[in-house]
Amino acid sequence: MGSQLGDDVPAEEAARPGDKCRRRHPGILRTGRFGSVRVALVTDYYLPTLGGVQTAVGALREGLERGGHEVTVCCPRDRDRDHEPEPGVVGLPVSPVFRPDGYPFAWSPRRVRRVLREELAARRVEVVHTHSEMFAALSGVRVARELGLPVVHTMHGRIDVYTDKVLPVPALSTALLAWLHHRQVPHSDVRVAATPWTQSRVARRMWRLMAAQAKASDHVVVPSAHFAAKLARVGVRTPTTVVSNGVAVGVMEQEDGPTLRTLGPQDELRALWVGRLSPEKRPEVFVDAVRRTGHGVLGTVLGDGVSRRDVARAAAGAPVRLEGSVPQSQVLARMRESHVLVSSSVDFDNQPMVILEAVASGLPVLHADPDLAEVVPDGGGFAADTPDAAGLAAVLGRLRREPDLVRRASAAMLAARGAAAVPVAAMEQVYRGVVAAHGGQR
Repeated sequence: MGSQLGDDVPAEEAARPGDKCRRRHPGILRTGRFGSVRVALVTDYYLPTLGGVQTAVGALREGLERGGHEVTVCCPRDRDRDHEPEPGVVGLPVSPVFRPDGYPFAWSPRRVRRVLREELAARRVEVVHTHSEMFAALSGVRVARELGLPVVHTMHGRIDVYTDKVLPVPALSTALLAWLHHRQVPHSDVRVAATPWTQSRVARRMWRLMAAQAKASDHVVVPSAHFAAKLARVGVRTPTTVVSNGVAVGVMEQEDGPTLRTLGPQDELRALWVGRLSPEKRPEVFVDAVRRTGHGVLGTVLGDGVSRRDVARAAAGAPVRLEGSVPQSQVLARMRESHVLVSSSVDFDNQPMVILEAVASGLPVLHADPDLAEVVPDGGGFAADTPDAAGLAAVLGRLRREPDLVRRASAAMLAARGAAAVPVAAMEQVYRGVVAAHGGQR
């Protein structure tokens, strides 16, 4: 499970294609010799909502606090939903009119900076750890520089793919996005190398944006070695460390507990898909795969998003249930009832949180993207020979015909589930490094 590295290495040395690290993180409660630190986790994603970044930030917060650190989360606040301020959470100003996908949007940069300046100084924050590439995080970078604080940036996703697949008229909308980003973190002296991921103008623009944010930070954290290698090939030279995301303690300590999955001769193979219904996630490919597999397989889709109508049309008449967006507790309940989690995205996800939740739940994983093999413990999953519906269907059909494969993969997941815990010690090492580089004034 290569994403559990946590070693302080340059991105260009993080991994070679096909490498898999077999080390396992010792657990969520172990800490290093760093002592306590006051850290601000700054993100543009509203914390109470479901999503990979929100879940990762919430779990990291919990893990750090259990390790004895003082953590403040700074994120947009949804005043329509929030009734009582949550201790340790700073609500950032939001736009009164712009709510992408219904989420609050941190705005304006000047107001956001004012709140961050006051809160970070009052809380005597020592490290600013950003988790997104929009105005909350960018304001965090600027305020950290004003206050003389080190900046760690976790790059969670491939925004080049997301913007190309989701934004309207990407050629125009990404130009506006890059211009707004440049006003906060300059792009003028940033260049990106020619790679398979930077061939189009839109892709180069977004990789330049990511490279600019990396350059503005003291240290970059990525959750997977394959993404670290891509950043290095593009030209990012900021010190980069591969540190896995992790799931919250509540997931690791589920009331019912993880169980060994077995599949009887007359049982349906229950295949689960969880995520944002969006083109880059390719949910329709999962639906098509279940349809192609035929009798004996039942698919369930959890999530919502811009592709909900396309997915509903694809699922018409297929043995697939669409259950919409549900709380994390229900996601975990569905995992306990399922035989395999299916990941259909390709060349987008770096380390899906839902796969880590599957690891913690003892649920085998079938993935279309070969890069995601590093996220899955050895023996705990299956890689499709081809990333299309036919490739996924071939594996689903084999699991149905050979049910012992499900049992063995589930046993491997259960044996390795500790690897899904928040790697507190690895993050402490990153914080220790940036504090020392800033003169060690703690």
